Amino acid sequence: MTSWRVSSSAALPKWTREEFDSFNELKESNMAGRERNQTDMDKGIVIPDDWPGYPLDLFTSPEHYCEDLECVYIPHGVIMDRTERLARNIMDDLGDHDIVVLCVLKGGYQFCADLVDCIKVLCRHSNKTLPMRVDFIRLKSYLNDQSTEDLHIEGAENLSVLSGKNVLIVEAIVDTGKTMKTLLDHVEAFSPKMIKVAGLLVKRVPSGTGYLPDYVGFEIPNRFVVGYALDYNEYFRDLNHICVISDRGKQKYKI
Repeated sequence: MTSWRVSSSAALPKWTREEFDSFNELKESNMAGRERNQTDMDKGIVIPDDWPGYPLDLFTSPEHYCEDLECVYIPHGVIMDRTERLARNIMDDLGDHDIVVLCVLKGGYQFCADLVDCIKVLCRHSNKTLPMRVDFIRLKSYLNDQSTEDLHIEGAENLSVLSGKNVLIVEAIVDTGKTMKTLLDHVEAFSPKMIKVAGLLVKRVPSGTGYLPDYVGFEIPNRFVVGYALDYNEYFRDLNHICVISDRGKQKYKI
């Protein structure tokens, strides 16, 4: 039986006053629906480099990860609210068109499932409709916490069904953008009618190509995050929140 850890607010002193002020500014500017210009909207909710995250003791987490996480970076409820907004944007743009949702496994399965669920709810309460079929492709380019040049694509042989279709690629995280550009080139070879990309997270990295998905949940600093189906060597997929892995966690699950 899995045990869950729930602690009191006694951990609050871990935050300094400056960190609390930073959190309040982030909440007011990014999470309260402040008007943004188009560039900011394209980036999604921008989390600054100095964002400390939330203390672990404010949330529940599986006991087996109690010393393997540094902080809760994006709580599950915020992820779900943002996903609902992305679903609405997709519905506005693509409504009344048949689409093929191409889910990028493994990390994208939870985001894809929740996004599709949100779209289905909107279809039931809207004059627009968005008929969907879902296909899957698996990419692997990470070893431990480093993205490698060696990209493995599984399921690519079945993508002929994308020919002439409107395709929505759903990916959990985009960092350098190289993997996504390789995938886009591969998908375009099957002559789809249109390709859009929804990415839950876009990471700011020095080696980035500047690629930005059409629909972005959050832009985050260059930190290695896990949870909400994002893994470190197949661990942490069972976390509801997006968290920052600790150095102890990296060493514990390193291969």
